[in-house]
Amino acid sequence: MPRRKNANPLSGASRERQDEYEKLKGEFEEEGRYPGREAEVAARIVNKQRAEFGETAAQREAKAEGDAPDRHLPIRDYQGLTVAEVLARATRLSREQLAKVLTYERAHRQRKTLVAGLTRLRSAGE
Repeated sequence: MPRRKNANPLSGASRERQDEYEKLKGEFEEEGRYPGREAEVAARIVNKQRAEFGETAAQREAKAEGDAPDRHLPIRDYQGLTVAEVLARATRLSREQLAKVLTYERAHRQRKTLVAGLTRLRSAGE
């Protein structure tokens, strides 16, 4: 599918990246490089840099969402808690929530005393 000629090749880009695009495009036109494709090549270069530096819309969205592996656990700030702190908070969790924390712990941190404590709590809830 061909691109529209009037489409903004840098939608969502910062003013700095737009200026960089215009500069590159002007240099390519002046030097006669990439005849007829100056705008396309300049946009590709700048968009590649945006992707490398995490400046695309998708990357900003993912960053706002958070990339901590524990972000979906029912215990807030799980990664920074000690075994005793996790166990104290775990007493207020449902059986399903305990199972989720236990699965996470086994897959990531693997703290034996915590796994044993969570297993006890889960069994007690049966």
